[in-house]
Amino acid sequence: MSSDTLAPPATAEHPVSTGLRHGDTFRLMAATSSAMIGMGLVMILSASSVEAFKTYGSSFLFFRKQLVGAAMGLVALLGLSRFDYRRLRKLARPLFWLTLAGLVAALIPGIGVAGGGSSRWLTFGPVTVQPSELAKLALILVSAHVIERKGGFVGDIRELCIPVIPMTALACLLMVAQPDLGTTIITVGAVLTVLYLAGARMRHLGALVSLGSLAAAGLILTQGYQRARFTSYLHPWADPLKGGYQIIQGQIALGSGGWFGVGLGASRQKWSYVPNAHTDFIFAIIGEELGLIGTLLVLAAFGFFCYLGIRIAREAPDRFGFLVAGGITAWIGLQAVINIGAVTGMLPITGVPLPMVSFGGTSLVLTMAAIGILLSIARNGRRG
Repeated sequence: MSSDTLAPPATAEHPVSTGLRHGDTFRLMAATSSAMIGMGLVMILSASSVEAFKTYGSSFLFFRKQLVGAAMGLVALLGLSRFDYRRLRKLARPLFWLTLAGLVAALIPGIGVAGGGSSRWLTFGPVTVQPSELAKLALILVSAHVIERKGGFVGDIRELCIPVIPMTALACLLMVAQPDLGTTIITVGAVLTVLYLAGARMRHLGALVSLGSLAAAGLILTQGYQRARFTSYLHPWADPLKGGYQIIQGQIALGSGGWFGVGLGASRQKWSYVPNAHTDFIFAIIGEELGLIGTLLVLAAFGFFCYLGIRIAREAPDRFGFLVAGGITAWIGLQAVINIGAVTGMLPITGVPLPMVSFGGTSLVLTMAAIGILLSIARNGRRG
């Protein structure tokens, strides 16, 4: 079934009925994103203060770094929100090739920076970047551009496969080699969303999902690191001091918060009990300090963000904006689901940050840049 009948871009001939006036979606998206980024800064200061002081002698180290990332992201957000997103068509392919070059460089010993068993980073003086984060945005833009040039039709399997699938597969193979399975899953999910919105047949998408699932299963079974993570997810209490330690401590943090939490800054689990408390597992600290109410507010914020992203896509004035907005919304929404699912024990740990909330400069800057593109599409959307 074609998704065009479900959510077509707005045109003069096919207006989209909205409950919000033109400009409301823009303002609500800006306000929601700002609130989530602000909350992230507060929670990073709380979650990282103990580890930062213990390791570096300053409780504010990670907070200051994230503040710098937020400032850089704000520049990107404001700039792209005022930039005509249609001009990104010309930048899509160069950005994709730049991303591939970065992914290759990250794998080269002496150039790429390794950490935690992965080689995902590049350093430029004091700045560290993660090319796989850029891959998500680059593939959304290039996929939308290619599909639009094809006239928006990808119902034919040949049109579907050339060149979007090979380009995505090449980038994902490089990410898997790092290894970075979590970002690979998010990237594939975003591209599949773009293809679905463009009208790809469900049987074709189903076949791609099946192939990807088989590849992921093969990777988990053959790679000791990934296999250990999956086994810990299935039976965390079988190895509570090693493989299952992070999952168990995260759930203890969530359970300790009760309805209203132990109080902002009063977490006990951040005292070196929860690994990566300010990055992958910041949602656990939110649950401990702000309680169930706090976690529900975070879930509601992401849900509202995705709702606004869908509205922006539906009100986009052209096919390119429609596909880009849909892809970005899927990326941020899927990443939030994977992160929160891992913290709550519903999904295996993949090491992806919670968008706009977790510590991570590259992730924050690129997420804010993507939000800037959403705001640009909203600014240019159909006036009702």
